[in-house]
Amino acid sequence: AASDVYKRQHYDPAFGFEIAHIVESGLQRMYGYGTDDAHPNGEDVIFYLTVYNEPIAQPGPPKDLDVDHLLKGMYLYSPYANNGNAKAQILASGVGMPWALKAKELLAKDWNVDAAVWSVTSWNEMRRDAEEVENWNFNHPDQEPRTPFVTSSLEGSEGPVVAVSDFQSAVQNQIRPWVPQPMTTLGADGFGFADTRPGARRFFQIDAESIVVATLMSLEKQNAYRAGAAKEAYDRYQVGDPTATHGIPQ
Repeated sequence: AASDVYKRQHYDPAFGFEIAHIVESGLQRMYGYGTDDAHPNGEDVIFYLTVYNEPIAQPGPPKDLDVDHLLKGMYLYSPYANNGNAKAQILASGVGMPWALKAKELLAKDWNVDAAVWSVTSWNEMRRDAEEVENWNFNHPDQEPRTPFVTSSLEGSEGPVVAVSDFQSAVQNQIRPWVPQPMTTLGADGFGFADTRPGARRFFQIDAESIVVATLMSLEKQNAYRAGAAKEAYDRYQVGDPTATHGIPQ
C-alpha cells in the first residue's frame, strides 16, 4: 500500500507565497529537482496541501522569511512591536491567519497587549519532528539530547501561547507536549452549524475576538494582566453571539 511505502508531508498554508515554497520543495523531493545528491531521482514522498477559497488578502512574503522554518512547520510572521506591554504568542494556520492578525491589532489597540503571530504551515510536521527527536533521545541516552523544532522556535518567547485553526482543537493539541509556554487551543469542535463564514467562526469561537478573549484569559492566569479583562472583552465583542460579527478581515 502507498501508505507503507511513501513518506507523507502535510501542510495547511495561509498565503500564496507559502504554497509556492511548499510546491517547490515537493518538486525537489519527489522528482529530484535541485541539488540533492542523495536522491537524484527523487524521494518516495507525497505532499498533502489544504487550500481554501476564502476571499482574503494575499500579501507578499516578509523580508526576512525563513523558508527552512516554513517547510518545517512554523515561522514568525509578525513579531512583537517591542513596546514593553504584556506579551503573548498567537499560532495560527491556513485561513485562521487573517483572524490571528486581526486579533493582534485588537490586542494592541484595545488592551495594550503586544502579540507575536506565527504562521503554522504544518501542525503535523512539527508533531512528527518532536516524536522523532524523542525517539532519538531515548535510543541515545549517552549523547546530548536533541530539541524538537517547535520547542526551539518558541524558547525564549514571552507570554502564553494561543493556538488556533479551522480544524478541531485536537490538531493544534498535537504539539502541546513540546510547547514550553502555557498553551490554549481554539478549534472548530463540533458540526451542524451552517451560516456565514464569520458567523460560523464566531459560533465555534475561533475568530479574532475569540482569540483576544483567550489571550487575555491566558495572561490573567499567569498574573500578567489585570483580572477581569477577559470578561470585559467577552462582553464588549459579544463573543457568545454568532450574529455579532464584522465580516472577513482585510
